[in-house]
Amino acid sequence: MADKLHFSLVSPERELMSREVDQVVVPGTDGQFGVLANHAPFMSTLTAGVLTVIDGGKEEKVFVRGGFADVTPAGLTVLAEEAMPAAELSGEKLSKHLEAARKTVADAETDEARLDAQNAVDALSALR
Repeated sequence: MADKLHFSLVSPERELMSREVDQVVVPGTDGQFGVLANHAPFMSTLTAGVLTVIDGGKEEKVFVRGGFADVTPAGLTVLAEEAMPAAELSGEKLSKHLEAARKTVADAETDEARLDAQNAVDALSALR
């Protein structure tokens, strides 16, 4: 059996996940990156996007916005400013988040804020 990666996803509201998985694809500010068991240690900031947890051939998607990813010998910990499982984002709830993200793009005062908000719009649109 292949090595598993210990993965924890925490937001200010709750711990969303803490389990052994095959791989996690993370939306880092410098681009997406995948983490497997025994990955070299590093840290990254997050941009708004879709985090994908892969285990046993199944994928679970989570919308994240802001925060940090920390890869250590013990595994991957993601501390997200905002995190919502895609399964919980449907219909009216998804539309509300998408509308708020579009408003944030329009109201952004800096290029960095505009880019992060546009990343949120793109990620949320992909979940439709």
